[in-house]
Amino acid sequence: MKLANYMALVAVVAAGLLSDACKDSLEIPAQGALSDQTLATRSGVDALLTGAYAALDGQFNDGSALNLARTNAWEASPSNWVYGSIAGGEAHKGSDGSDQPAIDAIAKFTADPSNGYFNGKWRTVYEGVNRTNSVLRVLAQATDVSDADRTSFTAQARFLRGHYYFELKKMWNKVPWIDETVDTPDASGQNNNEDIWPKIEADFKYAMDNLPATQSEIGRVNKWAAASYLAKTYLYEHKYAEAKTVFDQVVGQGVTSNGLKYALMPKYHDNFDAATENNSESVFQIQMVANDGTNTIANANQGDMLNFPYGDSPFRCCGFYQPSQDLANSYRTDANGLPLVSTYNTQPVKNDQGIASDQPFTPDAGPLDPRLDWTVGRRGIPYLDWGYHPGAKWIRSPGQTYAGPYSPKKNIYMQATAGLYADQHSWAPGTAINLNIIRYADVLLMAAEAEAQLGNLAQAQTYVNLVRARAANPVNFVYTYIDPAKPLNGYTTTPAANYKAAVYPAGRFAALGKDGALNAIYFERKLELAMEGHRFFDLVRWGIAEPVLNAYFTYESTITTDIRGGRFIKGKNDYFPIPQRQIDLSTSSGTSSLTQNPGYN
Repeated sequence: MKLANYMALVAVVAAGLLSDACKDSLEIPAQGALSDQTLATRSGVDALLTGAYAALDGQFNDGSALNLARTNAWEASPSNWVYGSIAGGEAHKGSDGSDQPAIDAIAKFTADPSNGYFNGKWRTVYEGVNRTNSVLRVLAQATDVSDADRTSFTAQARFLRGHYYFELKKMWNKVPWIDETVDTPDASGQNNNEDIWPKIEADFKYAMDNLPATQSEIGRVNKWAAASYLAKTYLYEHKYAEAKTVFDQVVGQGVTSNGLKYALMPKYHDNFDAATENNSESVFQIQMVANDGTNTIANANQGDMLNFPYGDSPFRCCGFYQPSQDLANSYRTDANGLPLVSTYNTQPVKNDQGIASDQPFTPDAGPLDPRLDWTVGRRGIPYLDWGYHPGAKWIRSPGQTYAGPYSPKKNIYMQATAGLYADQHSWAPGTAINLNIIRYADVLLMAAEAEAQLGNLAQAQTYVNLVRARAANPVNFVYTYIDPAKPLNGYTTTPAANYKAAVYPAGRFAALGKDGALNAIYFERKLELAMEGHRFFDLVRWGIAEPVLNAYFTYESTITTDIRGGRFIKGKNDYFPIPQRQIDLSTSSGTSSLTQNPGYN
């Protein structure tokens, strides 16, 4: 049974059983709450654990009849499309300037602690923390749980807690560590003066050591997901030798929760299609399900509901999350099919900005990595199986001047299977496409990074070339339609663009040296993982956010109006501000238990 289906049934109940770790919700009485003693059975613990999984989707509702503490789903989307991709320069907010202006401030790094998006994300992720702690607290009281189940429940809960704290750590750096030993009434008084990396490590290490390699329910995490996350944690801490040791095990032995040996899927787009999800590349995915009987899209990636083409598109709403020109240019290749790591913006991809949809336009004829057209929707290129992207007709801002001419693509469901995998129970679409938190290509590129940092450049190149070889396979080209008026009739054998991608030739990384090899790896992550919420956090941990993002502002501001005035300040913008609401709520007798991040006071 796909865990998401069970989660859809249990999540609403679980929300009523739990209290939020933030004081906002503690001030609102829980509706229909049950005592720990009532829940202290195997079935009760399993229900609580399912509720902890359910919190992965980024939904927050206090459970009260008045719904006083609801967070908009897009503020806390687990895809991190705002905090990872828009703040990382991969995408614009999109839409127009009057809609969700708080995102514009985040994109330009002018947001202050009062920006409500930060409070929404904080509260929602701490809800996940609190649910995992409830599992561990109640499990300790349960007497009908076998030793094997107790270990499994503990390991799953600690994995999930590690994930939630990883989110908090990369967003805000120092945050309060609240575990199952902290009574809920005391949670709001905890300080954030501790580096929590060692505790995140400990949770993932316990999960790695105690989870099975496979699970009977696909959505439950396994040993190798925990190992991958542990290695990722080491990488963020710059513990490269420790990361390599674990990555070696993952690459050599890792399998998915449903028992498939980790491997890249031949087709890149299989990672973004509900019909091919939970495949050999799936390390840790958030399970999504459409049309689950709730008459909502809460379990259908509601956090990304704004991110569909606008205008006369078949998706109705809302025109957000438009890829940047800088990102599109990144897919330019040289005559040999290799990326232009440092000069990609000198050969920009041709676009249709300012050209009406009823006026002629010919797409770029130069060499391009085919991953561009599985990531960026651009005029004159098939938009999956929905027909050719028409350009301005699908862009919300007149003239495409506000956020550019492009549309997102990885979150879009296929027309052929929309009846199964699209969910229309809201004013904007939902989708059953699972959300990748870690996929195997990500693992390979992180492993390459660890190898390069340790001077093992040949092995680093081997890992990168596995990813590039998949991209270069003609099965990943986008092809033109047999009948443009009826795209579901199928495709021709004519590529839709001049696709050219290749692996690095033998010895290239050694010739580049360590720094050059690392730059190639960093750029490959940009190409492979674009629009998946990683970019900003990668730039910060590599220590290059200031030059990269300020160069982005300089270049992109000549094309669009939305990010003009943007500026990244090192030492301040590496982390987002602690939400002012949380500082206010943690204040007693004029003193807050929370310390604001540098530069935001």
